[in-house]
Amino acid sequence: MYRALYRVWRPQRFDDIVGQQMITQTLKNAIMTHQTSHAYLFTGPRGTGKTSAAKIFAKAINCHHLVDGEPCNECETCQAITKGQLNDVIEIDAASNNGVEEIRDIRDKAKYAPTQADYKVYIIDEVHMLSTGAFNALLKTLEEPPANVIFILATTEPHKIPLTIISRTQRFDFRRITAKDSYDRMVYILQQKEVTYDEKALRVIAQAAEGGMRDALSILDQVISFGDNTVTLDDALMVTGSVTKKLIADYVEEVTNHVTKPALETMREILQEGKDANRFIEDLISYTRDVLLYQQAPEMVDSVAMGEDDQRFEDFAKSIDAEVLYQMVKTLNDVQQQMRFTTHPDVYLEVLTVKLAQLDGQTAATTASAAPVAASPDDPTIQQLTTKVDQLQSEVSQLKKNGVSAAKPARPKNNMSNNGPAVKKVNVSQVYPILDSATKADLVSVREVWSDLMNILSVTQRALMHVAQPVAASDQGVVVAFDYAFIYQKAIDDQTLMDALSNGLDRLMDQAPKIVCVPKEQWPQIRKDYLATHQPSGPAATNEAPKKAPVVVAAEKQFGDLVEVKND
Repeated sequence: MYRALYRVWRPQRFDDIVGQQMITQTLKNAIMTHQTSHAYLFTGPRGTGKTSAAKIFAKAINCHHLVDGEPCNECETCQAITKGQLNDVIEIDAASNNGVEEIRDIRDKAKYAPTQADYKVYIIDEVHMLSTGAFNALLKTLEEPPANVIFILATTEPHKIPLTIISRTQRFDFRRITAKDSYDRMVYILQQKEVTYDEKALRVIAQAAEGGMRDALSILDQVISFGDNTVTLDDALMVTGSVTKKLIADYVEEVTNHVTKPALETMREILQEGKDANRFIEDLISYTRDVLLYQQAPEMVDSVAMGEDDQRFEDFAKSIDAEVLYQMVKTLNDVQQQMRFTTHPDVYLEVLTVKLAQLDGQTAATTASAAPVAASPDDPTIQQLTTKVDQLQSEVSQLKKNGVSAAKPARPKNNMSNNGPAVKKVNVSQVYPILDSATKADLVSVREVWSDLMNILSVTQRALMHVAQPVAASDQGVVVAFDYAFIYQKAIDDQTLMDALSNGLDRLMDQAPKIVCVPKEQWPQIRKDYLATHQPSGPAATNEAPKKAPVVVAAEKQFGDLVEVKND
């Protein structure tokens, strides 16, 4: 009976897992030094090696013939785990066993000692599917784990797991596998199988897999079957619905040169070949991203590193303005979202082509209007304007002498920032409860762990939070102010970031305060409004606030909210 490639070539040793060297080395070191934890959480996209790593860990922890932290795969225990026949290694699919009773059954059986192996290992896949009651039942076991029992939880959606569960596990984040790593693994497998292949076909498959090794091997399996035990570029393009690099390059050059008709003809040629419309947009985004990266750091482009660099690509990358590429990516992303539910993708692609062909002209017009014009001081127009400014300054000075002050500009009524478009209005109903019980001590505590919290975040999340600082805190929540309104907007729309911040604070402070974000430019007014509406009632409210000493004012300017005045 034929077995799929991803099953036949499933990793059996830590070193076989592609693209996760940091994680596998850490696990091997923990096993060799006998510093293993009672619970692990493996997170990451599909097909990146989470379940494979869990099974290899179960073998290694129970193998009596370890070699540098790797299981021997030859002893009776290793072979029984590989075949799924060892009673002490239990793999559970939480998608279909997500009730309280199933977890209680695990909890009850976990109390008994292993019968064949040294450790009893529970591998719970897609653990985020467990119900709230099931998580509560599992929590008790993780708090007081029985001896010789290890839990390995695997999930693609860690933000759905309660913080109380995450804080009791060692978490490992599996990253997407690069196209280069996928390509190298496929080359190795095909050489072992003695199957002829076209290198360009493997590059197409590696790009289409989108970071999943299992997806790459599944597509490769289809291509081998389609091509009668050979791997060709045409078959790979047919199976994946991808477009050749030449057609992509033709299309991009045509739209950036504003020749709409040839671009439409190229697009129709692509669709007539049976290519998938969504895959076409994915390929366009990937190509545009490669050009952007090539302009800044050529060595970071996977396709170039894999041998697809050519003079045409280089020339295009040098000639195109990066601002046009930014607009292209945004337009492509917008159309991709709109196409998700349509039955007429060709219409969207035609509109997309026309839009892309007009981007550079719009950018040029904007740039031209914004560009400063160099002028000589001897220019008659400049001299005339200088004279006029001098006259106006003289009039203003005369008005001030007569006691007339300049009118202050009216505050804009809409919620616009000075440097950009409107942002979402801050929900003060979430800020005020935090301010009701906010203390200096709580704020200092949060600021002390803030740098550690940033280190926990991913590189992308850290970049967003680089311009943010906590400005108020209580035992219930933290108010975080962002220097720029558009970054604030991006942060509050990123639920994964908010979950990561809460999870990080829970791990660092043993509590999960609510995170509330505000733009820095609005924070003084929010605080002022709060103080105005939360003044004490009665006689004390009518007394004038004592005037601050000059040294206090100077200290507050220097240190902000951290200043606390204590009377002698």
